[in-house]
Amino acid sequence: MKVLALAQLPGCLLLVAAAHAQALPTPTTEPTSPYRASATKVSDLVHTKLAVRFDYAKRYLYGQEWVTLVPHAYPTDSLRLDAKGMDIKAVALMNGDARQPLKFDYSDKMNLRINLGRTFKPGEQYIVYIDYTAKPDELKVQGSEAITDAKGLYFINPDSAVAGKPVQIWTQGETEASSAWFPTIDRPNQKTTDEIALTVPAKYTTLSNGKLVSQVAAGPGLRTDTWKMDLPHSPYLFMMAVGNFKIYKDTWRGKEVNYYLEPKYAPFAKQIFGNTPDMLEFFSNRLGVEFPWNKYAQIVCRDYVSGAMENTTATLHGEQVQMTDRELLDREYESESVIAHELFHQWFGDYVTTESWSNLTVNESMADFSEALYAEHKYGRDAGDAHGYQNLQRYLRNPADASKNLVRFHYGDKEDMFDLVTYQKGGAIVQMLRSYLGDEVFFKGLQKYLTDNKLSNGEAHQMRLAMEAVSGQDLNWFYNQWYFGAGNPVVTIDYAWDAAKKVQSVTIKQTQEGQTFRLPLDIDYYVGGKVQRQRVLMTEASQTFTMPLGAKPELVNVDAEKYTVWQKTDNKPLAEFAYQYGHAPLYVDRLEALKAAAAAQTTSPAARAVVLAALQDKFYGLRIAALSALKLDDKAVAKAAAPAVRRLAAADANTHVRAAALEALGELKDQKDAKLIGEAFSSPSYAVENAALTALGSINPTAALAKAKALEGDANLSQGITTLYAQAGGAEQWNFIKTSYDQATGYRKYAFIRPMLQMLGRLDDPTAFAEDVQRLQAIGLNPQLRAQGADKMLMQAIRASASQQKGANAAKNQAAAQAAVQAIEAGK
Repeated sequence: MKVLALAQLPGCLLLVAAAHAQALPTPTTEPTSPYRASATKVSDLVHTKLAVRFDYAKRYLYGQEWVTLVPHAYPTDSLRLDAKGMDIKAVALMNGDARQPLKFDYSDKMNLRINLGRTFKPGEQYIVYIDYTAKPDELKVQGSEAITDAKGLYFINPDSAVAGKPVQIWTQGETEASSAWFPTIDRPNQKTTDEIALTVPAKYTTLSNGKLVSQVAAGPGLRTDTWKMDLPHSPYLFMMAVGNFKIYKDTWRGKEVNYYLEPKYAPFAKQIFGNTPDMLEFFSNRLGVEFPWNKYAQIVCRDYVSGAMENTTATLHGEQVQMTDRELLDREYESESVIAHELFHQWFGDYVTTESWSNLTVNESMADFSEALYAEHKYGRDAGDAHGYQNLQRYLRNPADASKNLVRFHYGDKEDMFDLVTYQKGGAIVQMLRSYLGDEVFFKGLQKYLTDNKLSNGEAHQMRLAMEAVSGQDLNWFYNQWYFGAGNPVVTIDYAWDAAKKVQSVTIKQTQEGQTFRLPLDIDYYVGGKVQRQRVLMTEASQTFTMPLGAKPELVNVDAEKYTVWQKTDNKPLAEFAYQYGHAPLYVDRLEALKAAAAAQTTSPAARAVVLAALQDKFYGLRIAALSALKLDDKAVAKAAAPAVRRLAAADANTHVRAAALEALGELKDQKDAKLIGEAFSSPSYAVENAALTALGSINPTAALAKAKALEGDANLSQGITTLYAQAGGAEQWNFIKTSYDQATGYRKYAFIRPMLQMLGRLDDPTAFAEDVQRLQAIGLNPQLRAQGADKMLMQAIRASASQQKGANAAKNQAAAQAAVQAIEAGK
């Protein structure tokens, strides 16, 4: 599963987040939540056969189920199935085609307890028939910070009440919500084959796990589609989807690879999902295990409750991946990475499934790791490292997560496992292990893990054993430290050169509370244009490493591969950072140097030169970082940077670089740039056109407001328009910002947080102010965003914006803002 990431939030919140990066709590050693054991197996699922039809008006599913089971280890005369909020009409034991009614208890509306009528021995299969009605919209369940709802089955616009919105049905099983639409043993350590027959209006398309084996008429205007899954998988990976979808058919090694989209977006299916066959080929080859299923489909649905979900053979995506050709011009890898993430789950999560939610790392950390892995393959190491670095920073920005183990046997609710530790930190830990073992050994270890545990379940210990088997090393230290421990090192790095002995020393001090981490590190020494690498092992809280060299090095580069999970203060002089930018090979090398130089650009010509060089960096992400780092309110910086900024704004091949450069032009406030900004309005890129509005607003607000008014009809320009209105508009522009936010869907809503915050400080009218703060409060209460610390950032930002209030209504409005902050803080 892919969940909302802070990278998709506006920059103003990320700036607040940076202030929290260094404050790490002491990792706790005493569990504060109950121990969560793997589910005990009394009976094993073998096969699940379903026949379902839908009542769109009532939002009901009418189901018949034939579930085949076998006692796991001991004889049993009873069966317990998860069944949430259903009407159970009949339960029977199948005797051939005959049904023998069984006694059952369903008093709690959650657990279906069945008396089997006789004792079954281990290895003796039996089939239970259940006639039931699922009522998901009447089910009282709570979602999580990662998955905002848990009712399992979703009717989208079933009465067509919302004009222009499609009618759809789809399911979401993770963690244990499949049992809201069919009775089952809803635990990840169960595996079952399945067959699902869906009776639907004939005008609709269906999708489910496995192969579509038949389509037959089922009465006037109806059709029954039967999907069959021949290989076992866990109940939470079952899926159905029904709606008006267009199918784009692709292939890979003779297998179907299909993309299901709304008709409007069908012409762009290949552009959206077209790298899927390449991902299948790359992952199959890299893992040494061919994609194990008989087909792979991806479907895009409305109002999805998370980012995306890796249902076996049939991934479901939220609507944010649907784009037109113009929108696709601006798609960054962050938006494509979800496709790689969910596909990698078909191995790590579906083929081998976590034994329990405590070990979710073997699903989600691996999928998070795959995002940077594919970026590296497809777009180069800079792209892979940039993606991995950004993910790691999300974890480091949320200090509360430093107290959580990656593998957690104590937690309040299973949904708590879907967090920055399981995803972002876990993915970085996997990358660190890859760097330590080397690619050949690491990927052989993954191959062994997948092969040894195929179509079954796995834990972190089984992955450790696989890595130990292929590497010949004891890796308990690594897994105990990173998987079964909490936190991360916080270090300072200092340097000294002994000219007499010609020895370079590097002193690393771990300053975090709690354990001292064992850290294998590479240190690169640059002397006379050549590089010498030293591999060291840090085992003490403070340790000095030495290296004899022929001359004083131009650069000492600690953690040369830049994959160590830590927070560091690197006390090297600016001259070495400048050398690092020009000579060290990696994205993070250059980014660190850029950050160091940016801090001194107004006082140091050498630092300014590094920032200017970064404006021409080969990787677009660093060009954007350099543009963002420019202090253009300084005359010397502005004079030096202006020519490069204008070149980037006019002709950079990357639309986001052009957009960032246009916004930088706005900061220069030079009237002669109005022509260049005006030319940007003819760009097919929405990012460029939106930035042009912002830039024009800085130079000529009156002209920009008039231009924005003329463009209000294009929803894809609403971000630029609202940004302009927030900066240069007044109360009369608030209605457009409010309406644009209300009409935006999915993650697109979050693009409006920044303009709503900016407008908040300038809205004197109490009614408009209340409307603004109410929307910000709702965002602050969003469980997915709270999981990543956005609530704290938003509270700080609301306070800062409200403090700008002036005039007769200032006190009243500030009180309303404080009430919203308190509500966010209370979580309600």
